[in-house]
Amino acid sequence: MLAKLNDGAAPTAGRVNLLGLSEPGLVEFFEGLAERPFRARQIMRWVHQHGELDFAAMTDLSSGLRKRLQQIATLDVPPVLDQHESADGTLKWLFDVGQNQVVESVFIPEPRRGTLCISSQAGCALDCAFCATGQQGFNRNLTAAEILGQLIHANRQLGAESPITNVVFMGMGEPLANYREVVAVAGLLTSDYAYGLSRRRVTISTAGLVPQIRRLATECNVALAVSLHAPTDDLRNLLVPINRIHPIAELLDACWIYADGQASRQITFEYVMLAGVNDAPEHARMLARLLRNRPAKINLIPFNAFPAAKFVCSSPAAIENFLQVVRDGGVLATVRRPRGDDIAAACGQLAGRVRDRRKVRLAEKLIGATN
Repeated sequence: MLAKLNDGAAPTAGRVNLLGLSEPGLVEFFEGLAERPFRARQIMRWVHQHGELDFAAMTDLSSGLRKRLQQIATLDVPPVLDQHESADGTLKWLFDVGQNQVVESVFIPEPRRGTLCISSQAGCALDCAFCATGQQGFNRNLTAAEILGQLIHANRQLGAESPITNVVFMGMGEPLANYREVVAVAGLLTSDYAYGLSRRRVTISTAGLVPQIRRLATECNVALAVSLHAPTDDLRNLLVPINRIHPIAELLDACWIYADGQASRQITFEYVMLAGVNDAPEHARMLARLLRNRPAKINLIPFNAFPAAKFVCSSPAAIENFLQVVRDGGVLATVRRPRGDDIAAACGQLAGRVRDRRKVRLAEKLIGATN
């Protein structure tokens, strides 16, 4: 049963949440307390490497500083409303981010890695036709602390036996529409004083916000995934509406600029397989022509249905044929194996239980009317 949602009244109102602050942000915070800059690295190690959220337990801080931090600062992680485990081992958490908003994140265990898919917004404004999140509309951007809190909770629950080796911004929302907070979190993920992940193990996904991709090329060196889903503007306009503002040619130009920033960069292009819509052999040939001789790979995603979805997944035979045509066209391509579909945790299914949330609101109104 879904727990009652937070109405947004924070129990630690007035105190600074240090959770999402970068090293420069923490240095500035401690300098404001007349403390030395190295305190920032101490806090980062405690929080991000040891998972410690209690200032009192941070034994290399003076007792006076610990008491002061307890009075003026917090390390708040969004509370968990619910958790589901799939038959394939995939875990999904539902987080309360206040103001009757919820977000979801997913952990996907594999033999040699553990991938955490995190959300960057409550809802999404881009309204991609095949995505459950877009059907609920946009509510707000998450703070860096709310984004990072998903990882901290997962780390604390999973422990050393199921380490998180990869983090992907592929949950609810368009990451580049929340640029500042997402880049701040990416910086912590790759910082040696925080999580120390390889830049290749952190992936930011986008539906195609071209100005932000160009900006990202000079400000954040992590892996980039682009939701392409169609080889022509006419078709992509229907599936990914942002294409009407930034068409495919403009999007690809920005991608190649991003890839040119470092020789090892390769762009992943996501392509959801929709029966009778974008899965014909001619679509595959056009897609290969777009990406041939470029630092690109294609990830074919079998469509994951959700309530009220207008599409059907392509047949296994159609997907296999599409894959072969793309490969024959000279482009690296793979098929993503669906994970967590039985708990609505697969790609495109995250929706923050918008229907349940409406039921909660209605229930609260009814309860208020009878009291």
